[in-house]
Amino acid sequence: MPLLDIVDLRASYGSRTVLERISLCVEKGEIVSLIGPSGSGKSTLLRVLLGLLPLEQGIVRFNGRVVDYADKAAVSALRADIAIVFQQYNLFQNMTVLDNVMITPSKIRRWPREEALRHATELLARVGLSQKLDAYPDELSGGQQQRVAIVRALALRPKILLLDEITAALDPELVTEVQETIRDLSADGMTMLIVSHEMGFVREVSSRVVFMAEGRIVEAGAPQQIFDAPLEARTREFVGKIPRHPAPAGHQP
Repeated sequence: MPLLDIVDLRASYGSRTVLERISLCVEKGEIVSLIGPSGSGKSTLLRVLLGLLPLEQGIVRFNGRVVDYADKAAVSALRADIAIVFQQYNLFQNMTVLDNVMITPSKIRRWPREEALRHATELLARVGLSQKLDAYPDELSGGQQQRVAIVRALALRPKILLLDEITAALDPELVTEVQETIRDLSADGMTMLIVSHEMGFVREVSSRVVFMAEGRIVEAGAPQQIFDAPLEARTREFVGKIPRHPAPAGHQP
């Protein structure tokens, strides 16, 4: 039984359909990356899954149960089990790094302060931010702020982590440190649904890659298949425009 099962999902902005007949399963421990041109519906799909945008048609099953998006309690419970990290860090500027991470388990899970403190400290140490517990967001680099945002999402111990273009606002030299955090999570078996334009990273870390265009899933498969031998013409057109880096000097194909 898949951890997340999306069946025939449809969503619109006003009169404009932005997602059409989306069906996708995500197994526990899988890393599924959504790629495609801007406006293809990738980020919209993540927002619909969390109830941030209404779905018009279709079913979402999480952990075997149909999600009732009309039930506020059910949506709140879903958001405790499916966490999202956006491109914008969305940290509380008047709170320290430690307080930013502690607030979600304290308020949503109602953990005792001691437990929330221990958990937050351990998570921040894991991403190399032990020395920044008492710092405020504006004292951090963009990469450090994004790592705090990831840790804050992890603080709830979610079953699925959604990542929405989390490196898009970073300078190139800061992208690597955030990607290292994602690699560590993948090694630990965290289930993730990733929207990213970093194609080399997608290819490396993904269990499956889903190519979307015009609000539909065009093709899905293993990274090697999608990038090296796509079946659909629209996928071939997209991946054909991905820059190919030359092999290092002395490399033998």
